[in-house]
Amino acid sequence: MKNRFLSFSVFLFSVIVFTSCLDNKAKQSVGIDTPEEVKKAEGKTADIADQDFIDGMTGKIWHNYLEIKIALTNADAGQVQDASQSMVASFSEERAELKAIAQQLSETSELEKQRELFAAFTEKAGPMFEDALSGGTIYKKFCPMAFNNEGAYWYADIEEINNPYFGDKMPNCGSVKKTIKK
Repeated sequence: MKNRFLSFSVFLFSVIVFTSCLDNKAKQSVGIDTPEEVKKAEGKTADIADQDFIDGMTGKIWHNYLEIKIALTNADAGQVQDASQSMVASFSEERAELKAIAQQLSETSELEKQRELFAAFTEKAGPMFEDALSGGTIYKKFCPMAFNNEGAYWYADIEEINNPYFGDKMPNCGSVKKTIKK
């Protein structure tokens, strides 16, 4: 009797293990996308680099600028410092004024001071972004309530308003003032 029970238990255990292995193999199937499927999927996602510029320096600065804007919108002073430090390394000598503002951004951890420096950087860098754009679209936006109703501009890669000057307090404050397409 004990032998039968033991044999039956071993048999039952083997069946359970075998069927669970089959079940796992069915769950672990891998699909391979064709190049056309990959391109189609990529077209559905937003890309931070949908803009092209006439030179690599401006493209790199634009990328860092967007990182800083997103960090300010998220009130992440540490990320602002990191992106600013990366930006500092991108400047050529003829852009010393912009490099100095980026350096100040990387050295302060005070969020409101970072926002002031970002506004100053935007004022100086805006014409560079607009003139160097060779493909895609950028949006110049304005928040009338920033800095005690003095207002401030910023540039973005999407039309949606995500205010870097107020973050989550007033994320939708502002409007598109200019659309730049090349």
